[in-house]
Amino acid sequence: MTRRLSVLLIAVGVAGLLGVMLLHVPASWWRVLASGWSVLLPATVSLALLLLGARLWWRTNQEGHQASAAPTPPDRQVRPLRAWVILVGAVVVAVVTGAAVLWLQNTLPAVGDQVQRARLRVDSIRTGLTIGAAVTGAFALLLAVRRQQLAERTQQATEYDAGEKRVTELYVKAADQLGADKAPVRLAGLYALERLAQDNPVHRQSIVEVICAYLRMPYTPPDDQPSPGTNNAPAAGETSTPHKPPVQATGTKDPDKPATEPREERQVRLAAQRILARHLRPEIENEDVNPAYWGPKIVLDLTEATLIDADFTKCHLYNADFSRATFSGGIWFGQATFSGDAWFNKATFSDDFWFGQATFSGRAWFDRATFNGHAWFGQATFSSDVWFGDTTFSCGAGFDRATFSGDAGFDRATFSGDARFDRATFSGDARFDRATFSGDARFEGATLRGSRYEGPTNRERPRHR
Repeated sequence: MTRRLSVLLIAVGVAGLLGVMLLHVPASWWRVLASGWSVLLPATVSLALLLLGARLWWRTNQEGHQASAAPTPPDRQVRPLRAWVILVGAVVVAVVTGAAVLWLQNTLPAVGDQVQRARLRVDSIRTGLTIGAAVTGAFALLLAVRRQQLAERTQQATEYDAGEKRVTELYVKAADQLGADKAPVRLAGLYALERLAQDNPVHRQSIVEVICAYLRMPYTPPDDQPSPGTNNAPAAGETSTPHKPPVQATGTKDPDKPATEPREERQVRLAAQRILARHLRPEIENEDVNPAYWGPKIVLDLTEATLIDADFTKCHLYNADFSRATFSGGIWFGQATFSGDAWFNKATFSDDFWFGQATFSGRAWFDRATFNGHAWFGQATFSSDVWFGDTTFSCGAGFDRATFSGDAGFDRATFSGDARFDRATFSGDARFDRATFSGDARFEGATLRGSRYEGPTNRERPRHR
């Protein structure tokens, strides 16, 4: 309603200005403007540029900041034209025509005979009627513009409904493929969802949630090794981990359905992880812009998920939740950016992992996490608070040159191997209350401004320089 009122006010204002210019501006001024191209031409060009800039701004505001191959929804609901608008238009035309005729009649010069004055009166009436016709044409033009807008919005709504129906059908079909028994069908479903999200930015978050839900399905690595003669070569882009057995889907077994082949299910899950990582990297090789980047506001919910050889290097993660997740194989978060909060509560890391040069812009939780391999946080940046309370580091933990801008809590943390905090910077309160250091605890060159350490049970106290 506000936008329609603004358009009506603009139309009335423009019509009023035109009427004032036609009726009250002296004819000598128009002759000067018509003869002086040095004034008229720059004014016309400037006005055209102004209108063009306003049009481009309006289109940019309507299209938004994100391009999409899918039809866009109508900007507002189409409503019928009120009957009072026609009545008001007719009244305005009549008033303007009558006012023009009366004004022209009253301004006739008292010269000549009766025949000349009669001709002047007829010319003035004809001029007033011409002005009324011009106003009527302007009003009809406004109605035609509105009719065209209504037609465009109707076509836009039709295309949008058809596009949404097609997207829904593809979405449901791809989701059904993820529940298929055969691994190639599940892979086809994943890549169909990826293509659908690439072409429809508005559906990217929901498609990411479907992929994350698939990775949250019950899943544990098998205890036995693959049979001899099987092809266990890693897929393209996959890190080879020969010491890790292939994975196998678990859950309630249906005797009427064949068991899921563990290596095939592993490939499906690796493909799902690669899809997420591929579209969460703002840059690709040589620091070029990634055309497949899905934006900085994609939320990952991988709670209780099982991830294998996950590589999120240089990814941009926003409010990523890995609570109670199980990380099997090597895990890479090097140079990753966590723009929102990051949750790794009660997560289990069965092998080495890397958070080197990672950036945590928000808060980070690693409470009660278990690191069975080496934990590497070298040169990581924690801009806000981070908690490692009750965390278990079974092997070495490296926080060399890490930066803790907020509070860092290592309360009741257990370091079974060496703990290195060399040249680390703690700008906030660094708490190590009742932390346990079974190996060497090194703080060489570290800056501890608000540190607190209580109740060590290690054989060597932390060294400070």
